[in-house]
Amino acid sequence: PIALVLAAAGAEIIAIRTRQVSWRAIAVANVRMGAATGALTLIAGWGLATAPFVEATPSLAWHRWTGVTAVAATIGAALASRRSQVQSRRSLVVYRGALFGAAALVAIAGHLGAALVWGTEFLKP
Repeated sequence: PIALVLAAAGAEIIAIRTRQVSWRAIAVANVRMGAATGALTLIAGWGLATAPFVEATPSLAWHRWTGVTAVAATIGAALASRRSQVQSRRSLVVYRGALFGAAALVAIAGHLGAALVWGTEFLKP
């Protein structure tokens, strides 16, 4: 879901810059698939977090709730994408706001998850 939502945001940026409708179609397809797989990932993640070998830390709580918010925003963007086809300015602004907000939240949740798995210094060489 992370790559799908980020790819959707990237495709939408290209759609904005080039005004080519085909890029919006790519963005919409990616955000819709990202919403569906994100919901499944959310369920799996919450199940894993309750496993006896997983320590309930504040970092885990942040990751879980950021993930919930990210999935909600992604579902919102997917739903708003249906109205963005109408081409009204308001519908497009709502869709893009939800999409870019979802992309930011997904990136944050992904970073927090990576820190849980690999440690907080996983980006250092």
